[in-house]
Amino acid sequence: MDRSDCVFFAWNAFVSLAAVSFIAFILGRDATPAGTMDLSFVPAVNASCNALAAACLIAGYFFIRRGAIRAHRACMVTAFALSAVFLVGYLSYHYVHGDTRYEGDGVGRVLYLAVLATHIVLSITVVPGALTSFYFALTKQFDRHRRLNRVFLPIWLYVSVTGVAIYFMLRA
Repeated sequence: MDRSDCVFFAWNAFVSLAAVSFIAFILGRDATPAGTMDLSFVPAVNASCNALAAACLIAGYFFIRRGAIRAHRACMVTAFALSAVFLVGYLSYHYVHGDTRYEGDGVGRVLYLAVLATHIVLSITVVPGALTSFYFALTKQFDRHRRLNRVFLPIWLYVSVTGVAIYFMLRA
């Protein structure tokens, strides 16, 4: 591994740890006092961002399988941008409104908690995985890019799709 790889991986670890720590901080505190901004529209925007990101990930996969590199790149950059918008919206919403509790019980609650748990655990990998994937592509390390994304693409896609599912489960 050359020096630029080491610098990138150290930077990626720092950024990823900072992101996870900030999310834990936001979720571990009480909501901002009443009288602040109403961000109740944000979950719908976030679900839309997740759905569009999932569509971009799928389209990007099919484009690269057909050798359409520019279209693949455009889809992946768009998926990353949509996921970044989601993350900003998610943090903003939870900073102001706090946690959203699932109101159901029984099998629905068990299913919700199972989806939520897997979504949360796997979502922790999205920031470092996406940054590493982009790094490998930008530095033309395409073998490493391919190997990573055989595992990472399904994870990112699962996190995006389950984000939409969680939105609808909370609103049912």
